[in-house]
Amino acid sequence: MLKRFSAIIVSVVLSLNIFAQGDTEPDIPPFDYSDPSSYEIANITVSGANHLNESTIIQLSGLDVGQNIQIPGDRISEAIDKLWKQELFSDVSIYATKIENNEIWLNIQLQGNPRISEVILKGVKGTNEDKVTEKAPAKAGLQLTENLLNNTRNILREFYYGKGFYNVGIEFIEKPDTSMVNASKLIIKVNKDDRVKIKDINITGNTLFSDWKIRRLMDDTKQKVFFRFWKASRYQPDKFESDKQKIIEAYKKEGFRDVKIVSDSVYFVENDRLQLDMEIAEGERYYFGNIDWVGNTQYSDQQLAKALKIKKGNIYNEILLNKRLNKAQDAVGNLYLDNGYLFYQCNPVEVDLKNDTVDLEMRIYEGEQAHVDEVSIVGNTKTNEHVIRRELYTKPGQLFNKSRIVRSVRELSQLGFFNPEKIQPTPSPEPSTGTVDLEYSVEERSNDQIKISGGWGAGMIIGSIGLTLNNLSVRNIFNKDAWKPLPTGDGESLSINARSNGRRYQSYNISFTEPWVGGKRPNSLSVSGFHSLRTNGLKTSNPDRESIQISGGSVSLSRRLRWPDDYFSLSHSISFQHYELNDWSGFLFSNGGSNNFSISTKFSRNSVDNPLYSRNGSKFSLGLQFTPPYSLFNDENYKKLHKQNDDQKLYDWIEYHKWTFKYEWYTQVWGDLVFHSKAQLGYLGHYNNELGPSPFEGFNLGGDGMTGYNFYGRENIALRGYSNNSLTPPDGGNVYDKFTMELRYPISLKRSATIYGLAFLEGGNAWNKIENFNPYEINRSAGFGVRIFLPMLGLMGIDWGYGFDTIPTKNKDAWGSQFHFVMGRQF
Repeated sequence: MLKRFSAIIVSVVLSLNIFAQGDTEPDIPPFDYSDPSSYEIANITVSGANHLNESTIIQLSGLDVGQNIQIPGDRISEAIDKLWKQELFSDVSIYATKIENNEIWLNIQLQGNPRISEVILKGVKGTNEDKVTEKAPAKAGLQLTENLLNNTRNILREFYYGKGFYNVGIEFIEKPDTSMVNASKLIIKVNKDDRVKIKDINITGNTLFSDWKIRRLMDDTKQKVFFRFWKASRYQPDKFESDKQKIIEAYKKEGFRDVKIVSDSVYFVENDRLQLDMEIAEGERYYFGNIDWVGNTQYSDQQLAKALKIKKGNIYNEILLNKRLNKAQDAVGNLYLDNGYLFYQCNPVEVDLKNDTVDLEMRIYEGEQAHVDEVSIVGNTKTNEHVIRRELYTKPGQLFNKSRIVRSVRELSQLGFFNPEKIQPTPSPEPSTGTVDLEYSVEERSNDQIKISGGWGAGMIIGSIGLTLNNLSVRNIFNKDAWKPLPTGDGESLSINARSNGRRYQSYNISFTEPWVGGKRPNSLSVSGFHSLRTNGLKTSNPDRESIQISGGSVSLSRRLRWPDDYFSLSHSISFQHYELNDWSGFLFSNGGSNNFSISTKFSRNSVDNPLYSRNGSKFSLGLQFTPPYSLFNDENYKKLHKQNDDQKLYDWIEYHKWTFKYEWYTQVWGDLVFHSKAQLGYLGHYNNELGPSPFEGFNLGGDGMTGYNFYGRENIALRGYSNNSLTPPDGGNVYDKFTMELRYPISLKRSATIYGLAFLEGGNAWNKIENFNPYEINRSAGFGVRIFLPMLGLMGIDWGYGFDTIPTKNKDAWGSQFHFVMGRQF
């Protein structure tokens, strides 16, 4: 810096001398270092500023017209120093252009820093090139300053440190660009060197937890072990801080309230290996003492203590205390928040410490009850507001209730019209009026689906195409302005599907659902119709043509119940199918028809939180489907008909009663890791022993549950690790059970795709007669898979399962290693 100031002074002196030798020779007194002269600045000009504002530069210099300065003196040096500090210039000088009497005219001569014309990376390859380019502050068009280079060096070092390259070298090379004025190409050379890993993590002072346990508590800071390939052994300072906090929390859960990590250090022990030392001061273990409640008027001490679920003598656990006060689903705070006390607060205060016992005083501020003022909805661009509002459990004028808000979010998720991860309720309390406004923010997503697929079933390739529209508005069909491209927004659904193998197999079905018939109550009405045809492939005019046709339809009405709670629903339906056979050789009889008229009722409950990736809740259903007992009211001799093999007469009107029970349960194990279990039971009964079990409406067990066709009303039940229908008895499955346990973990929960992996254990079996039913006689399997939900295509997946139990009636391909493809939801 001194050299710079010396150069400045010399430049001023030389300028004065040169000026004196010019064509015009004003009266300039001799310059004497030992006798500085005082001058008044008459004018200041700037040259070389380019695009910079000259007035701003003069202001930054600290010089001003009318100011008195001494030459030589400190003012000129200070002005140049101020301009250097802006880091905008590669050269700064100030010289006199004129001296007259005691006035001086000054010019500030600048040379701007070069601008970066191009950034060139060396030593960076692959995807890292884009990442480094994005992260580096040095960009084309910016001025090349020392500060910019230092900032770039620090950021790139942090980037490579995060990848374990702690010996990374960052070098900058400036190369003038002759194609541009005052521009340079900036070359950034990166030398990663070897990746540095943690060799050892040494822990001292720990007695409660072993070294191994503490290392396990650290999720992102791991020492190098040859068998660990799923977690890198890198040292990342920010993640190490987070891991230390996890250690502290683990101790506090065990009552060590004073625990501290008193020191930690990281140092190289080899060129590519670090050592991490950490010392823990555990302190003493503490226990809960007396817990007194202060300020509570709405609930007694006994009620609050019961909700707290912490007793005197329990290990002192601050984390559990906070959870029981505020975070748990049945926390103390929810007593108040579910009763309008939005402004409630509870501050636990340690009032006494006796040896190893902590006495607490729970200081409660209840405040006034808050009522809901306004309920607003934002983000719905497609779904009509009344469709959203009818699902909300929070209404203007009601007392504030946290549980109703949680329930409202759950119901909006179940609609399927919004991204479940983005539904956000925001309360805006107004203490002065005792009211709260609620805003529900939603993010629309299309759950209309187009399905095009192919599969193998019954020895043939079957193609299918389907269209499902899930948010229609039938009332706006005749409103031309609502066609964008279809009238939508009222929550009605229409599904049209077709499957075919050409002449041999065709199937068509259509269904429509109105979820709120009349618009006032959640009573759902569904209407469906279908037609299926299978032939031997010959034309209709061919006398050797064989065919079976099935046509039918159903009407169902479902309603939500308020008892035992409002997660329950009850549905009823009436359905009819007609079977018409013409020279068909693949069934009980070849010619004639059968009729299936049935009534169904189902009692169910569904409290699952999220339909796409469920974390909590359960659902079950108990269903009964039955036909009238025709055989009990006619005079047919069924024994005689069996002997005569008159199956057409036997099954003119099909009769049966069918019972099903299904149960699912979800719970979070840790974070987004979810445990899922389910059980299924089914039984197809008959009224008349002489007639026997119905050949219709049974159960096919095994495989992926996606048999290419189903003509006889049988229900396909998936059981992975076995081929399709391989677990169905040869004489038909009239009883079955199935049990599943799964662990699920999400890969992506984004709007564009929900993806999760799973591992499963599964077992089940099927029997022809209820007398043979044995719940301990199951065929077991295990495996893993993945599920992908794309809004336009629905749910898809693939599973690999291994069936452990042999099936005597089948060949070896029926069990063992099996791949299964899944489309659509399966209970």
